[in-house]
Amino acid sequence: MAGNSRRQGAIRKVGTKKGPVVGSGGQRRAALEGRGPTPKAEDRPNHKNYRKPGADKRDQSRTKKAERPELIAGRNPVVEALRAAIPATALYVAINIEADDRVTDAVRMAADRGISILEIPREELDRKTNRAVHQGLGLQVPPFDYAHPDELMQAARDSGEPALFVALDGVTDPRNLGAVIRSAAAFGAHGVLLQERRSAGMTAVAWRTSAGTAAKLPVALATNLTRQLKAWAEKGLMIVGLDAEGSVDIDQLDVATDPVVIVLGGEGKGLTRLVGETCDATVSIPMAHGVESLNASVAAGVLLAEVARRRRLAGRM
Repeated sequence: MAGNSRRQGAIRKVGTKKGPVVGSGGQRRAALEGRGPTPKAEDRPNHKNYRKPGADKRDQSRTKKAERPELIAGRNPVVEALRAAIPATALYVAINIEADDRVTDAVRMAADRGISILEIPREELDRKTNRAVHQGLGLQVPPFDYAHPDELMQAARDSGEPALFVALDGVTDPRNLGAVIRSAAAFGAHGVLLQERRSAGMTAVAWRTSAGTAAKLPVALATNLTRQLKAWAEKGLMIVGLDAEGSVDIDQLDVATDPVVIVLGGEGKGLTRLVGETCDATVSIPMAHGVESLNASVAAGVLLAEVARRRRLAGRM
């Protein structure tokens, strides 16, 4: 019978009374009181946008994309990075590896540059490189020191040549980023501009792909890419976007000899709407039928080579 306390299993044990058995002392009422407005994100220590009192916002943006050191893994990549004088803080060598000329060269170059050489178990090197194919070598690269967009302008002024910048709108592959930086350096650009969000940063992969040119060419961050492009436009730079449906093709790029910013869109998506609307012109690269598009870094190389060619011709006139 329901409610029969004599039925087995229906007897409530002592000390199991539901609800509080003592008063709260008014603490529950205090808990219901408001705590005031929520502080701004930059004032909350546990928020990703927290900014320490007195910290320079420009300096914070420089390390936002690479807050921790990374490792370049593999014998060839490590040797190439050391030859390119990529900044490094440590060379990790697996214990009891079979040494060859690359290992010998890596150890010698690291020693010549004063880089710490550490022998560690292979299992530890596996962990440090996230199980990459390291072949017993790993080179630790410190967080990248990003420039400010104003420093790119200063580099152009110091060169005495019309400014030439490359801006990346949503390029997310670090290999593409490294290749673009390499092309930009090869064809006389004064700097590369990245956006802080939704884009690749200067990781170890980007460092390696750039073949060391990232140490010679300023790479800057923009909090808002569209806003920065507009700021440059106000200073007299032409903003030219690369687009498959461009208004002119590469053979008609007459602004190449003027101060110009070449804007490259992300892989597969191209230029975003706001960035596209900011461009003074869009340029396309003529291609054979059946080929839809080029890789972002390849397209950058083609366009920058044309800009460099036109500037050389203008200099001879």
